[in-house]
Amino acid sequence: MPTSPSDAAAAPRTSDEHGYVLDAQIGFVLRRAYQRNAAIFSATVPGGLTTTQFSVMHRLAEDGPMSQNLLGRSVAMDAATTKGVVDRLAARGLLATRRDPEDRRRHLVSLTAEGVALNDEAVEAAKQVTAETLAPLTAREQATLLRLLLKIA
Repeated sequence: MPTSPSDAAAAPRTSDEHGYVLDAQIGFVLRRAYQRNAAIFSATVPGGLTTTQFSVMHRLAEDGPMSQNLLGRSVAMDAATTKGVVDRLAARGLLATRRDPEDRRRHLVSLTAEGVALNDEAVEAAKQVTAETLAPLTAREQATLLRLLLKIA
């Protein structure tokens, strides 16, 4: 039986009366891994960016201006979350929005010069985050983990 919270985190249980072991559930383990990654991210990436904000900025850096709807879909976010992220980044001067000249109902989202600069700086830090997050694994294990996660994503 674990004697402290850290012991409990380090020693997954192997059985319970219901035949359901929380420590063996993919969602629980993914959440713990994400929490570790998010803590490393917030301590490493500049500008106070969240992982979600960085994803939005980097997708725009990779693919250029796009509709808010397409942006959200491309980073796996619902419309309400996308709007909130875009609004917060625009308020910081990192994103700009404008009407799509081809369809005035749509808004195109793009990085500002400040957004490009912060993204460029954040990318280098994000590489460090990935390396630190995956550090307990061998290179082969890292590749396998990514391949398997992509298969179920």
